[in-house]
Amino acid sequence: MPDRARKTEHRIDPQVQLRDRLREEASHEPDPVPTGEPAKETQVIAIYGKGGIGKSFTLSNLSYMMAQQGKKVLLIGCDPKSDTTSLLFGGKSCPTIIETSSKKKNSGEEVAIGDVCFKRDGVFAMELGGPEVGRGCGGRGIIHGFELLEKLGFHDWDFDYVLLDFLGDVVCGGFGLPIARDMCQKVIVVGSNDLQSLYVANNVCSAVQYFRKLGGNVGVAGMVINKDDGTGEAARFADAVGIPVLSAIPADDDIRRKSANYEIVGKPGGRWAGLFEQLAAGVDEAPPLLPTPLEQDGLLSLFDSDDDGSGRELVPATPEDMCGVEFVPRPSLEVVYDET
Repeated sequence: MPDRARKTEHRIDPQVQLRDRLREEASHEPDPVPTGEPAKETQVIAIYGKGGIGKSFTLSNLSYMMAQQGKKVLLIGCDPKSDTTSLLFGGKSCPTIIETSSKKKNSGEEVAIGDVCFKRDGVFAMELGGPEVGRGCGGRGIIHGFELLEKLGFHDWDFDYVLLDFLGDVVCGGFGLPIARDMCQKVIVVGSNDLQSLYVANNVCSAVQYFRKLGGNVGVAGMVINKDDGTGEAARFADAVGIPVLSAIPADDDIRRKSANYEIVGKPGGRWAGLFEQLAAGVDEAPPLLPTPLEQDGLLSLFDSDDDGSGRELVPATPEDMCGVEFVPRPSLEVVYDET
């Protein structure tokens, strides 16, 4: 065999090498949670809510207000869309930890803090990122992202607050990581006066209750009502599950327009400063509580209606319904062949 053919035969595709390394790394279980004394009493707070409910808007303005009050704040986006920090940076997207790690690993380099963490007016912000649509597990990406954070010294960082932005309508283990592994002290849910966002908030309360029964310590500190139109369903939900409303952000056109232009509205002295000052105080002071999740009928009963669906009975379908009135019961599904 000629030398050139032999060399070609033994050449290994770099993409295959990278894929194999990532698979090998993904097969490892996460490191155990550190149990030593923390260097600083950092409040780690996970914020959950339905996709599109306004978590990124709430957290960007909240973190900005906290920083203006002299607090050291780290905002971490844990949504595969990687848009948590875009409001802080005028619509610009941060390089994600997962994507940056893959590129660095492929070139034989290590990830540095400056590659993935960026600052604005005292707020530190980063995005975990996730796989492309249809090309991987978002929850596994979250776990992998936190493993990389730990390698970068996450547990030694010196912050007053670490705010984690999580999707609440994804129920796999990766998105429940802060609750399941006691990685945060408390959870805040963001919802609105609509059934779907309250359904998600109720699921988060159920997860907290479940892991508390297993010996966990995370609780729900309260709820932020976003785009509040005054109908009151979200406030009734919070009261029913036993958590306080930390802030109600109105459905106001000024907020909508400024947010669409990537403008921070939670600035001291501004029109909406009081809302976010109130929220900052609530986030700091509200204790983690054990909520009491609602059953489906309880959720439906929050909405005023003469026919809201609660109490409706399930009527079983019959074979006649499925096949029509000509249905004839058969003893089996055996195949009968015509005689030849």
